[in-house]
Amino acid sequence: MYNLLLIILLSISAILIIAIFMQPTKNQSSNVFDSSNGELFEHSKPRGFEAVMQRLTGFLVFAWLLVALLLTILSSR
Repeated sequence: MYNLLLIILLSISAILIIAIFMQPTKNQSSNVFDSSNGELFEHSKPRGFEAVMQRLTGFLVFAWLLVALLLTILSSR
């Protein structure tokens, strides 16, 4: 059981890294005083591919934490 969960954790880790790198970048200026970007306080809702990738990443993080917690419980016994 422990080895199976460890393989699942490593698989989720690799898929999570790929999912994070596949997310589109946000080209926002980090300079708060830059007046060229008029959309400083505008929050746009993610749509399409970006929304799917955000949900997938959230699900993978939750699954990773759950498997890591189970591994911790099994290793403490």
